Amino acid sequence: MKRVKYIGKTKMDYIVQNNDMDLIPNKIYEIIEETERSYIVIDESGEDYAYPKSFFDLIED
Repeated sequence: MKRVKYIGKTKMDYIVQNNDMDLIPNKIYEIIEETERSYIVIDESGEDYAYPKSFFDLIED
């Protein structure tokens, strides 16, 4: 299964101002599904949500 690492709020502020997502900086998340522009991951709320790929670094195994 593919995994991604959330790049964190500091880097995200220039993409999304005042983001308040349920993601932890530098935490690795498993990709549930991938679309052309987003990754669907289970965030800290326990729900699966689609987030733009630009929010993450892909983890190579």
